[in-house]
Amino acid sequence: MKRAPVIILLICAGAFAFGLFQLFKLRFEIGDIYPEYSSLRADPLGTMAFCESLEKIPGFSVRRDFSAENRLPEGRETTYLHLAARPFDWRSLPGDVVREIEGFVARGGRLVITFFPETAKPFGFFFPGQIGSPGPARKTTKTGKKSQPAKADKKKKKPADEVEGMLRRTSLKERWGVEFGFAPLQAGEGDSYKSADVVKETDLPLPDILEWHSATTFTNLDKSWQTIYARGTNAVVVERRFGSGSIVMATDSYFVSNEALLKDRHSDLLAWLVGPAKQVVFDEAHFGIVERSGVAILMRKYRLHWLAAGLVLLAGLFIWKNSISFVPAYAEEVSDTHVAGKVAAAGFVNLLRRNVAPRDVLNVCFAEWTKSLMQGSPHLIARVDQAQSVLEAENACPPSQRDPVRAYQEICRILKGAKPQA
Repeated sequence: MKRAPVIILLICAGAFAFGLFQLFKLRFEIGDIYPEYSSLRADPLGTMAFCESLEKIPGFSVRRDFSAENRLPEGRETTYLHLAARPFDWRSLPGDVVREIEGFVARGGRLVITFFPETAKPFGFFFPGQIGSPGPARKTTKTGKKSQPAKADKKKKKPADEVEGMLRRTSLKERWGVEFGFAPLQAGEGDSYKSADVVKETDLPLPDILEWHSATTFTNLDKSWQTIYARGTNAVVVERRFGSGSIVMATDSYFVSNEALLKDRHSDLLAWLVGPAKQVVFDEAHFGIVERSGVAILMRKYRLHWLAAGLVLLAGLFIWKNSISFVPAYAEEVSDTHVAGKVAAAGFVNLLRRNVAPRDVLNVCFAEWTKSLMQGSPHLIARVDQAQSVLEAENACPPSQRDPVRAYQEICRILKGAKPQA
């Protein structure tokens, strides 16, 4: 009966662990713990359907980028998908990031940037002046004229100058000739907005009209950009060649979502978006989903899940073994009698009783005594001979007539030299 509470506790713990595992499994399968438009998300707001569809195309290699470093792949026959970006983050970029992007597309890569569908004007969307790296400083003289730019220092840059150069941001308006605008959508019921129609502006084999769910547009485009779709006079999907590669920008990401692939799928548009590449990379790092080094990462990388489960099971069995006896317990005997302690002599007597038969006690004692007997006087030897005669006479008697106690007393009297009793 003592094992019942422990067994019930183990069953409850196992049921709780199984339920917790199923809960986490359900959450990870749906993917709603990930940001919107993540390829790890399986609900309508994710892009897992697009990612898994590309994986099933023969000859295609699809992977996700979880690296925290601003490094792009080799670029040759590779399309890098940067989905659901924020326009504010792309008004200006660090100089090293711009150079990395331009090097990627110049090597033959295709960078696809789709922006989060903004339905309302973000706070602080427009800023006065340009955001970018400032030009050389010009000092103003007392006459009001600006002096010439100071000559560059020919000395080697200090480490602080190098860090400042890495942190300095470059305006995409100045570098690539692209800027963001905002054209409000028509209000719908409640807080919702109605989608707008965008029209194709190219001869590419693409849908003529698309439903657009974003109010963000492109303005002040450089002539090197080709408008693919436009909402009125405002471009919403543009493309530009850089070397042997290209950059594609779209102000909406809805058309790559799981919901769009179910309700309003345009396979030709998605095929054009990926381009002729054989390798497709989904950028997950900008969502904050970054792979970091650690024990859990190594276990997932080398598929050690079952090893960890086995160790947990082994620990549970060890605890169970030490808390519960597999041998049935004997009923405890209740005794009211008091058992008194015994001295060493009593223990020796009990030992002799268990190992020496009663008929052999006198012979064993005499044999052990004679082993320790030292050579002595002729009188002692004569007494031993007399004792030996008494022992032999006792052994010669029938078992029913033997008296070991009498023989023992007679031997003791002989050895002490006393006179025989009358």
